[in-house]
Amino acid sequence: MQIKNLYRKMAKVLKQREQTVIELRYGLENGGCKTQREIAKLLGISRSYVSRIEKKALSKLKKAFNNLKEDPK
Repeated sequence: MQIKNLYRKMAKVLKQREQTVIELRYGLENGGCKTQREIAKLLGISRSYVSRIEKKALSKLKKAFNNLKEDPK
């Protein structure tokens, strides 16, 4: 149930690229975690940009889950 909630939140609050980075970085798609460098190579962007995308996406998810705890609808 928590995994479904995570995917729902990801789809709702993250842009497609952010969602892709999080899925690859934490192995949500196939269970295999990738490094920022591997993700950068796959997406054709710099490693530092992957880092910024990841940081922003995690911040958005944290905020979304914190709002969920405060507003138990």
